Amino acid sequence: GVTEQIDPNDALLIKELERDEGRVLHAYQDSLGFWTIGIGRLIDRRKGGGITNEEADYLKRNDIARFKRDLDRLIPWWRQADPVRQRAIQNIAFNLGADGLVKKWPNTVAMMKAGRWKEAAAAIRKNKVWVSQVKDRAERVAKQIEKGGAS
Repeated sequence: GVTEQIDPNDALLIKELERDEGRVLHAYQDSLGFWTIGIGRLIDRRKGGGITNEEADYLKRNDIARFKRDLDRLIPWWRQADPVRQRAIQNIAFNLGADGLVKKWPNTVAMMKAGRWKEAAAAIRKNKVWVSQVKDRAERVAKQIEKGGAS
């Protein structure tokens, strides 16, 4: 890979900012109560904070890679499903966490592993708590699980 060259003065500034701002890997409220993340990054919209589309895309790509690794570790058979069902499984894992999918939905996971896709889709639709949380997403995911496909 290409190594990014950092200006020596910028490298010193980065060290100084991290020393003064700290490094917090979750959202927190700063001393004035504004939402912040990372090394003093203001994300509170009340003060004009946030992230760019490029930053959101970067986070999403990292999330997808992490969920694939988690699913590979927990239910490696998911890769044998067709592409549509793979996306549906990843979508659920994104919402529940891969661990949450396996722990909270063991019967549905067992149905999917056995290729009992219609039953798995019915179980998703009957999961009133999840349906109430994710609304229309539940039906979209259930259809993907039920019908599958190549695209």
